[in-house]
Formats: sequence, C-alpha cells, structure tokens
Amino acid sequence: MTSLSVLPGVPRPLVTIRDLRVELGGHPILQGVAAELARGKITALIGLNGSGKTTFLRALVREYPYRGEIRFHCGHDHTKPTPEHIGYVPQRLTLDARLPLTVKDLLALALSRRPLFLGIPKATVEKIQTLLKRVDMLPYLDNPVEGLSGGQLQRVLLALALEPQPELLLLDEPAAGIDFKDQHKFYDLIADLNRERGVTVLLVSHELSMVSRHSHHVLCLRDGKIQCQGPPQEILTPHNLSQTFGTDMQQFLHHHPH
Repeated sequence: MTSLSVLPGVPRPLVTIRDLRVELGGHPILQGVAAELARGKITALIGLNGSGKTTFLRALVREYPYRGEIRFHCGHDHTKPTPEHIGYVPQRLTLDARLPLTVKDLLALALSRRPLFLGIPKATVEKIQTLLKRVDMLPYLDNPVEGLSGGQLQRVLLALALEPQPELLLLDEPAAGIDFKDQHKFYDLIADLNRERGVTVLLVSHELSMVSRHSHHVLCLRDGKIQCQGPPQEILTPHNLSQTFGTDMQQFLHHHPH
C-alpha cells in the first residue's frame, strides 16, 4: 500500500483516487481519473454534461462498479460507505404531489424509518428542529414540501445529508434550477458549513462564479478524463475553460467574472 507524502502546510487528503475507470453498458465513462480530495476543503468538479461528473460521485459511494483505486484516509472501513461517512445532495428530488408531506414528515421518514401514523417521537422532532436550524429552515417545519421553492427544498435535502455529520459531502449541481438569489444563499451556506464544521466537500457545479468564490481546488473533467486541476485562480482561465468546455465555453464564461 502506497504511503501518503504530504508537503508541510498542505492538507492531507481525505480521499485518494487513482486510475479510476467506469464502464456503463459497455461504454467507457471515466478513463483513468486521478485526483485527491483535500481534508476539510471544498473541491469543485466542472465539465460539460455527459463528461462523467455524476458517475464520478456515484463511483465514490460504490453505486457504480469501477476499476482503479478509491481510498479513504479517515480510519474507517469505507468498503461499504454509509450515511455516517458520506452525505449526498442530488440535483433534485421528485416527490409525488399526492402525498401531503410536511417538512417535518419528510425528515421523520428518513430519520426514524417508521410509519408516520405511529407518530413522531419527541427526540426525533428535536433532532429535526436542530437540523433545520442548521440550514435556516426551522420556520418551515410544518410547511408542505410540495409548496417549497427549489432553494428551500435543497436546504431540506442538505439538512438530511448532514445527519449524522458526514466526513465527505457530495453535492451534484445542488443549485440547478434555483433562482440566482437563492443560489448565492445556498453556496454561502455550504461555505459556512465547510468553514465551521470542517466537512470536506466535493461540489459539481456549472456556476463558475460560485466555484471561483467558494472552492479551494478545481477538477476539470472532459470526456471522462481530468483535463486540468488546481486552485481556482489558476484553473478558471479562458485557456483552461476552452480546453474543458470546447465550443460551448461561452455559455459558461458569462457566469464567471474576469
């Protein structure tokens, strides 16, 4: 097993990925990806749709079979990651509008895994209140989930992903479809959680201004390969973005101030 060599002042990695390869339906999706996720830092993963970003996240939680190496350096056995280790916030959650769930009901189902008609234990309600307070959603405790805005629903999903406190938080374009004002609030919340709680974050985003503002490290993925990586101030340049996004570069550049 290869030992980690860490330079003075450089955070030790929480996750090391070496020669990661994923094939789905006989088609190569990830091809020899190598990267490290620095402990306690925000790493942003950018690239075109179809470049393999979501597959990368799902390989980390073993949802997809892969070849290569994914190593967690946290003293736990991650051969079968559990929510205690990794929190996940998807792009969106589709709920059946016929189910009249409140925010409290949704979190209770996820936390206690018991039928709602049996009632929600007091301890579970208190935990739900604590979680919602973390993401500034406590006033919406009894609101119908169906009536939440996109940004509000993502905050609720983030609250779930933070229980119990994960070592790694995976965010797959969590602000997609949210209006610009709520996007800012959501990314500010992620940055606050990273800074105050030290949770390591891997963030997939097309919002390059947010990536520039909040991330410590950027991975550029194109056609299943890492095109470039490094600090945002070095990576988010017209040349690198052109290499990553090709002819579609302009639709991303307008999100990123130069």
